[in-house]
Amino acid sequence: MSALLLAGPAAEPLTLAQAKTFLRVDHDAEDALIGALITSARATVEALTRRVLIDQSWRIVRDAWPASGLITAPVNPLREVSAAHVIDAAGEEIAVPPEAFLCDAARLPGLIRVDRQMVPAPGRPLAGIAIDIVAGHGAGADHVPSALVEAVRVVLAHFYEHRDVTGPAAAFPERLGALVAPYRVMRL
Repeated sequence: MSALLLAGPAAEPLTLAQAKTFLRVDHDAEDALIGALITSARATVEALTRRVLIDQSWRIVRDAWPASGLITAPVNPLREVSAAHVIDAAGEEIAVPPEAFLCDAARLPGLIRVDRQMVPAPGRPLAGIAIDIVAGHGAGADHVPSALVEAVRVVLAHFYEHRDVTGPAAAFPERLGALVAPYRVMRL
């Protein structure tokens, strides 16, 4: 099972103005750099926690429906199944009704329960099923837990201050681990 990003977040957890204030930058010469570092900092926190911060659209691609009827979401926190289709033997997409899926977004990783009676079998043996999901804490930064926003700030400051350093000297501050630890999604 693979997950493909369809649409990234509509916003970042920090605005450019917030980032510049945090970094104590009072000029516009590095706005493009700081904007790129905000995105990199968010992506780093997402990788460390195995969860996306602000709502994003992803596609889960599968070969077959699971016998158990349960699909573990590869991207978390799971919010909803937005669409799904199977590909028949002729290569045509057949829409799967949204009622065929029940999301258990309360657990991490999230689970998608598939009603096997409502879903057609794919007509090709590889990548015959596509399930589009929305994952994230919400549509804006105000839904992201404050500890994760602070983790983005820590990573942003680290990237900004150490942009030309490599090796052990470029290691993240230890407090980053404490900020993200409660939010890590564990894999079995």
